Amino acid sequence: MKKYKGLFLVTLFAISMGIFEGAVVVYLRALYYPEGFNFPLKLMSNQVAITELIREFASLMMLLSVGILAGKNFSQRFAWFIYSFAVWDIVYYVFLYLILGWPENLFTWDILFLLPVTWTGPVIAPVIISVLMILLALTIYCFNIKSNFNARISKKEWLLLISGSFVVFISFIWDYCKFISRNISNTEIHEKTLFERLYELSFQYTPNCFPWLIFIIGTLILVIGIFLIYKRSKQPPPKVVAFKNF
Repeated sequence: MKKYKGLFLVTLFAISMGIFEGAVVVYLRALYYPEGFNFPLKLMSNQVAITELIREFASLMMLLSVGILAGKNFSQRFAWFIYSFAVWDIVYYVFLYLILGWPENLFTWDILFLLPVTWTGPVIAPVIISVLMILLALTIYCFNIKSNFNARISKKEWLLLISGSFVVFISFIWDYCKFISRNISNTEIHEKTLFERLYELSFQYTPNCFPWLIFIIGTLILVIGIFLIYKRSKQPPPKVVAFKNF
């Protein structure tokens, strides 16, 4: 049972953090969306908006820190990071549903992230990715135990995981970037007021269409990468041949 102590503690941390994050959103919605959350976003002061960006960055640092502390090598630290991120994300939505009755269903649109630009999508999309992240993390974790904490992700597997993640990322920012490109001129891009204009547009944005095809392609690439790691983890470790001195 000792080898599962880390899993228990990281899970406990991620659940607690998901509840904590959900509580912050409950407060924000009580202040800005007393009638219920909907797009477009309510205009916030610069101070509150900047605080939100800092809070998101700090959340990532917390998750990264627990991954580094819990892991014994790079692959395991990576596994703990994505595992805590995924559990945090799922618990966050469960908490909001229990407290606010939101989201109404898995296809309700949400703001997923604000860095480096606004990510949006139906709730089911990040939940799917979170489930895949948990599967990947547990596969790496079990692989490490089997190989006495000497498991490594191959270059091919990294390529698939990074490529799939990038494609999924594009799907999350696709609709928002299309909206920005339609509503900002070439002249404004070179003006000093560009950031002010982007800030103004972010509070006018209403999600229109989620690029499911892009999302599915990215998800399939991730699944292939996870499957290759799983398949390799099931292979017996190479035998060490001892040579006698003659």
